[in-house]
Amino acid sequence: MGLAYALVVLAFAWNCAQFYIPGKGFTYLIEFGDRSNATYLPELKAVNHYEQRQSSGYDGQYYAQIAMDPHLSHPQLKEAVPDLAYRARRILFCWTAYGLAGGDPVSALHIYAIQNIVAWFLLALLLLKWFPPNQWGNFFRWFSVLFTFGLTMSVRKALLDGPTLVIITLTIALLEWDKPWLAALCGGLSGLAKETSALIIGAFIPLGKNTKPWLKIVGQIIIILLPIGLWILVLTHYTAEAGGVGYRNFTYPFLGYIHKLSEIKAFLTTAPDWIIRGLFCIFISLSVQALFFFTRIRVNEAWWRLGVSYALLMLVLGDAVWEGYPGASARVLLPMTLAFNILVPRGKKWWAILVLGNLSVFVTPENLKPPGRESVIVEGPSNLRMVESTGQMVDAQFDSQWYDPEKSLLEYWRWAKASANIMLVNPQTFTIHADISFRLRANDKRVLTVTSGDQVLWKHTLNPYESQDVILKDVLLNPGTTTWHFETTSEASPDYPSSSRVVSYSVRNLRIKIIK
Repeated sequence: MGLAYALVVLAFAWNCAQFYIPGKGFTYLIEFGDRSNATYLPELKAVNHYEQRQSSGYDGQYYAQIAMDPHLSHPQLKEAVPDLAYRARRILFCWTAYGLAGGDPVSALHIYAIQNIVAWFLLALLLLKWFPPNQWGNFFRWFSVLFTFGLTMSVRKALLDGPTLVIITLTIALLEWDKPWLAALCGGLSGLAKETSALIIGAFIPLGKNTKPWLKIVGQIIIILLPIGLWILVLTHYTAEAGGVGYRNFTYPFLGYIHKLSEIKAFLTTAPDWIIRGLFCIFISLSVQALFFFTRIRVNEAWWRLGVSYALLMLVLGDAVWEGYPGASARVLLPMTLAFNILVPRGKKWWAILVLGNLSVFVTPENLKPPGRESVIVEGPSNLRMVESTGQMVDAQFDSQWYDPEKSLLEYWRWAKASANIMLVNPQTFTIHADISFRLRANDKRVLTVTSGDQVLWKHTLNPYESQDVILKDVLLNPGTTTWHFETTSEASPDYPSSSRVVSYSVRNLRIKIIK
């Protein structure tokens, strides 16, 4: 059984390695967006890093820039990081990246990018305390925590939730090892990582019969709250504000939850199957977990007190946390997910609850897709595919109307923003013959025409989310460049509901097979 645990760790390590891009490191994980690069810190602009095309990026880009100068003294930091006081409250892992980098901003950037990966391995080790490799039920729970959607999303987007969960887990472990004061210090650190971690206080407050001296409990709570309280005072000095609670992060009880239900209903007719599947799996998982804590009261257990604290938090989360896909709810509520897997009783009658509470694992592969590197596969005799004297290859080049390549386990593809060109390059001094195949897909109904010069190669109506196979036999590729034009008259549409990226169609699994 230990082999199964080891294989999971090795598989995760291998998958993470696919995110490394030569010259840019793991900066793909941070998700910088090229629409925001005008406001980036000069130190970031000067270093080679990955930027998503036609994207505004995601929150990790702000914390990464704070990590490059966590003194908050950089004159351009306020412009680079919207609502700096709010984001800088979560300073801990910006400090760790900067400290491990020895104060070098570029090294801090790269260290920040991989902190989630390191945290995942630490969590995998720490969880063996509750899920030792002695039965398959433990393996399922251990696996479900490590590959729950919220945790893998934190890894994929270099966010703070995964590393924060490690500190929270260590805090409860210290409590169980009867080291409450050390646990309180650890809990104080978690508050500097993310302010909602202050809910760890619930684990320190005894609600059962076996109460501890309240003076000690109050002292431990002070230790937990003191670091974040002092840091907010420092922030007020540096930024002239303490930072808000985050726009629309909280609302009246159940209101955000009900809005999410309405959004899911609307998505049923507008979103692709994989979005709908993801929405249902995440929503059901979190709902089952919260219901478990509300219906199975165990006030003497620290994990229950922590879990129910986050279940109550779930009820007041606002639209900013719930809305869109994937949304932030799964990662914000990660401590509830962990507590759920630890506390669900062993036994066959609980397996249905355990599985339902971990449904989000089934959509986790969406988070673990590595960056695409290939846009075309060329096959055929090597002397036809390549000019041996120069090393030049038969290739397909995409113009600026195409987004960067993407891939899954089964496909590779590129989305186009509008009408676009693909240039088929033949470096030989003679014409080659090739069979060319690919698939076309759109998120809406549109007519697409593929032409080469005045010749129409293919014309068809694409239906939403349906792929069309295109196979062109014995295509002549003259020496030099042959341009294929993909023409669509329909406007681009969002990649998926709530997405800021607009797309028209995608070319998938482009393959050139040289036959002579």
